[in-house]
Amino acid sequence: MEAALKNLSSTVELLAVAARSGDVRLWDRQYLTRAFHWACYCEHLFSKFHQNPKIRGLMEIQVQHANSNLRAVYGDYTDLSFLDLSQCQHLLLTALLKNPNLPISIMKILFDTTKPAHCKPGEYQEVTGICGNIVQCKSAIQILSPITGHTSAGAEAQAALLTERLHALLSPGGETRRAQQFLDSVLQGCKEAEHLCLVLTAVLLTGENAHARSASVDFLLDWLQQKHSLLQHMCLTLPTSRLKDLAKENVKFRDMYGGVLKKWAADMEYCLDDGKWVQSGTRPKVSFQGVVEHFVVLFEGCPTLWTTVERELTDLKISDGDFDVRGLSVWGDLLAEIQKRLDK
Repeated sequence: MEAALKNLSSTVELLAVAARSGDVRLWDRQYLTRAFHWACYCEHLFSKFHQNPKIRGLMEIQVQHANSNLRAVYGDYTDLSFLDLSQCQHLLLTALLKNPNLPISIMKILFDTTKPAHCKPGEYQEVTGICGNIVQCKSAIQILSPITGHTSAGAEAQAALLTERLHALLSPGGETRRAQQFLDSVLQGCKEAEHLCLVLTAVLLTGENAHARSASVDFLLDWLQQKHSLLQHMCLTLPTSRLKDLAKENVKFRDMYGGVLKKWAADMEYCLDDGKWVQSGTRPKVSFQGVVEHFVVLFEGCPTLWTTVERELTDLKISDGDFDVRGLSVWGDLLAEIQKRLDK
């Protein structure tokens, strides 16, 4: 781990040098390739350890230490955050393009889309591929930026662009890592989560060339499952009619939707003063009746799911003591309310 932390500091320093130092005049194709390899390595460290609190803490301290050293060298230095590590390749490209000392020879390599003959793996072709992908991703972010009025036509047009890009990245010979980076960049670049939810919904519900797009949809669902805040926002803000369509169309989304609803219920506590179940946390804000409504929507879209979920909720009620008294078990009260709504 000590070696990895030292390499992390070296990569942070590399980004600063790329943006400000005159030494980039001496860079050649081999040095450029090595620089992007280090940036890629840094992204790998972030991907591997960002959910490990202990190692993440060590990495954050290392980044802060590197920032402190670089501030002493460069007066205009802007600190790098831990989350910036997920986009090191893009930061490196941006840093180089901002450096007035960057030689024309390196500029040509960065933007050359040709595939030279007798190219060895890991050299010229790999560098140009990385840069081209970064540029395309950033262009896609601009295209996917929210449209005034949040029109459904706009969301569908953007969904088509997003689907096309995902399909290209996941086609034979493509890399899932780049597809994930692309989606992460779209999420970071989108200022309005509600609009992004509309675009993602349009992607998931597209019926055009469904067989060819199935890999893109599956990949998008896997990615969405890891973005817990975005998934919850999607379930909270989308019209229930759209959520019903998504649950009918995608088994994987159906399971994810059900998981979100159970999490919302598990986070509730009974308020004796008000005589109702309320959210114990601060986000998201959803009422008990709202959770009931969502469960009813789920079962209306997928009637065969009721038996399985009823059994799960019953088991949870039993684990709470199996009392048929309101306010003692959120699961028991959910069962009663859902059954009442379904019997209407």
